Amino acid sequence: QVVLVESGGGLVQPGGSLRLSCQASNIVFSSALMGWYRQAPGKQREFVARVSTDGVTDYADSVKGRFTISRDDGKNRVHLQMSSLKPEDTAVYYCHAFASAATIPRNTGDYWGQGTQVTVST
Repeated sequence: QVVLVESGGGLVQPGGSLRLSCQASNIVFSSALMGWYRQAPGKQREFVARVSTDGVTDYADSVKGRFTISRDDGKNRVHLQMSSLKPEDTAVYYCHAFASAATIPRNTGDYWGQGTQVTVST
């Protein structure tokens, strides 16, 4: 069972910055596609950013130029640096992995963290 644990959420003023982290365990991290999604109140979960195994990144148009995703394969972590935050970035942010578990039965599939709340407000 792959386990993803997010951290770093909180309350920040508009224009501020936050750095989210996701610690992955029991995962073949080097071959995992890692990403971040978010869900605002009353809305569907939406894609934010992803990073491939070779470091290629992809972003939602709404966060391009403001958010940066990165991965640390040595520590099984993925980060989301968020800058110039706006009230519309307020949401629960979820870490996502498409990966294989490191232990038998080595299931491959989509895994999700529990989420971390980000609130952008004065």
